[in-house]
Amino acid sequence: MSRPRRPVIQVDDVRRTYQVTEELAVHALDGVSLRIERGELVAIMGSSGSGKSTLMNMLGCLDMPTSGRYLLDGVDTRDMDEDEQSDLRNRKIGFVFQAFNLVPRTSALANVELPLSYAGVPRQQRRERATAALKAVGMGARLNHLPSELSGGQQQRVAVARAIVTNPSLVLADEPTGNLDSRSTADVLAIFERLNDEGRTVVLITHENDVAARARRVIRLADGRVVSDVATGAGAGDALAGEAA
Repeated sequence: MSRPRRPVIQVDDVRRTYQVTEELAVHALDGVSLRIERGELVAIMGSSGSGKSTLMNMLGCLDMPTSGRYLLDGVDTRDMDEDEQSDLRNRKIGFVFQAFNLVPRTSALANVELPLSYAGVPRQQRRERATAALKAVGMGARLNHLPSELSGGQQQRVAVARAIVTNPSLVLADEPTGNLDSRSTADVLAIFERLNDEGRTVVLITHENDVAARARRVIRLADGRVVSDVATGAGAGDALAGEAA
């Protein structure tokens, strides 16, 4: 009898409290529980102050919960020190940010090689894997271009290639289309959909309905709590329009 597959993300009654003053505590996350299975494409939405950014930091192992537990691909993140958290991030998570975060005077290929370099992958293997990742996002003809020689959409494609080159369990994208025009937004979202179709788990942190409409499940936060969790399927756009009505 085969074992049930473990979720990529398992969050159990997580709370994150920031002590502002001796008398004032801010409960950024207030008892959040959720599971994201392998191969899901999920959007997490919420207005400013909803806890969306705090949850993103926790899912990315950039912050730890005050209480509750977070398992990433079956690994319990509680009581990890900074080095262990960093190692877990490098092995399990591919990050894509709104601001691209590319090294300015370094080629697209070298930018994508960076996570592999940190992981100690040999040079020739780094180059082969980075080249394959760039080709996978349609940037095979611009391997040696600097970020300044690329459009915003192209830079984000390089950032996506960098995120997937380590074959992570989770691709975590924080407002990945926030600095893009509508055409580049559509191109980048299509890449995320294709990655998901290939079996990758993708979580989009966004405040934009048109971005969330491309996900197959939408989780909404308010006041540090999950207020809705809707599997949208092919009717994502209709479901979001209905919530907005």
